Amino acid sequence: MQHDFHYISKHNPKVREAFKDIQAILREAQDLLRPQFTFRFDVAGSYKRNMITYDSKSNVGYDFDFNIEVNDDEIYKPKQLKNILKKAIGAVCVKYGYDYPEDSTRVLTIKMKNRRESRILHSCDFAIVNHYIDDEGYECQEYIHFDKAHGNYTWCEQPDEYYMLPEKIDWIKKNGLWDVQMRNLYIEKKNKNNNPDVHSRTLFAMAVHEICQKFGFYGDGK
Repeated sequence: MQHDFHYISKHNPKVREAFKDIQAILREAQDLLRPQFTFRFDVAGSYKRNMITYDSKSNVGYDFDFNIEVNDDEIYKPKQLKNILKKAIGAVCVKYGYDYPEDSTRVLTIKMKNRRESRILHSCDFAIVNHYIDDEGYECQEYIHFDKAHGNYTWCEQPDEYYMLPEKIDWIKKNGLWDVQMRNLYIEKKNKNNNPDVHSRTLFAMAVHEICQKFGFYGDGK
């Protein structure tokens, strides 16, 4: 399928209202789960950087990305943790007009639909993550990975493209590569992607890595 992605500003009234509702959903889910555990959430990806996109040729609207990090997550197995969060978010989001969360390889996804026109207005992906310090003293991040073929849930290390994202983004901007090269490459990757399990945040990290690789951030050709 050929895509035709375009940017839409995070200051658009419809985008602002949707973002506000998603934050409210997460706060209500926090309240529901407080007897079991607490969690924090952070906006990630395209909204944070004002690079929200929508596909003018499809029935899929723009999307949001959030990270959820659970305190005391070690007392729960990955499958338990994801299912608990799925149930809590689902109990709340339906009140705001969203469908019940879908479980994919990397995230939980909620969708706001226009059922009369059979199209998705917007969606939101929630990745369940954990930060830790490795044996060499580096800060790392893992996420709950769902192996659909075998029905297994495991903590999985983020790919190399994820690391040093803030430093890489600063370098891209300081070198004048953000407004044209970076934005164009991200749209290009969105338009070429036909894998439903490869989400916006992954494509963004891949685009950052490619720009850095092409224009000399690494300095050693990696």
